[in-house]
Amino acid sequence: MGNVTSNIAAKFAFFPPEPPTYDVYTDEEDAPNGEKRYCFTGITADKNVDVHLLDTKVGNKIVATFWKHPFGRFTLLYSHGNAADLGQMQELFIELRAHLRLNIMSYDYSGYGASTGKPSEFNTYYDIEAVYNCLKDKYGMKQEDIILYGQSVGSGPTLHLAARLQRLRGVVLHSAILSGIRVLYPVKMTFWFDIFKVNFRPNFKFPLFSPFSSVDWVFTETTTPPFENIDKVQKVNCPVLVIHGTNDDVVDFSHGKRLWELAKEKYEPLWVESGGHCNLETYPEYIRHLRKFISAMEKLSNSSSKRSSSGPSITESVKHNKCLSFG
Repeated sequence: MGNVTSNIAAKFAFFPPEPPTYDVYTDEEDAPNGEKRYCFTGITADKNVDVHLLDTKVGNKIVATFWKHPFGRFTLLYSHGNAADLGQMQELFIELRAHLRLNIMSYDYSGYGASTGKPSEFNTYYDIEAVYNCLKDKYGMKQEDIILYGQSVGSGPTLHLAARLQRLRGVVLHSAILSGIRVLYPVKMTFWFDIFKVNFRPNFKFPLFSPFSSVDWVFTETTTPPFENIDKVQKVNCPVLVIHGTNDDVVDFSHGKRLWELAKEKYEPLWVESGGHCNLETYPEYIRHLRKFISAMEKLSNSSSKRSSSGPSITESVKHNKCLSFG
């Protein structure tokens, strides 16, 4: 019973690193026009990294980092997994920025790193909305220049935002979750009590899970569905790339496969043979396929710009294609 309980907790709970792997401080001397300039401990001095403290709708202050590429056309809005903070992600961001030649905006969920508040699935909605507003208001980003990237639990806020923004350039789902109950049990249907699918009354507990306090926590803490991924992916109106390992023992490969099948605009998926849940970045095909995807989005953007003055948009013209794939 202990192993089962532990596995369930590992799959559903948030695990912010303790202690956080970084801190945020103000640099008064280097601040222009008397404004506060936030700095990030643990990051090598990099003038191309902006650090922000953003207010969410519920009053939390979350940390966001904007990694600028001098020739970056697109910005990747990255939502990380449930057991890391920004300090642990910085090496990956440096690699992605260099290899993909784009800007990267990432953030820590409420309760992670130096972000205030309590970590919860529902709070991640407010977190990613605050980050998107920063991209729009401070950097003048248009939806067409933003690609959302969600890893594991990060697929929840990613699809939450993607389902609401109609002109995004693209979405990447990395080891993403289809449905909460399907993480626990390999069922073939979506039940009415699925925690990622339907609404719940506060303090509702389904008897099937009553021995497992960690799952009860998910039910009692969630008054609205946190990650309706199975529904939201069908509302995304831009190309969707799904990356999943065939040997993922946390979120079964079937989740990624089904998400790709449900996407309206499918980009060629990457099924990493023998890949697990947390090691896909170590496979050479990971960067190669992302490069291919970014190149495809650049071509899509160019075509869309040329045709914007008349006729159907490129999005409309490929709406019924089974899979988007560019050389």
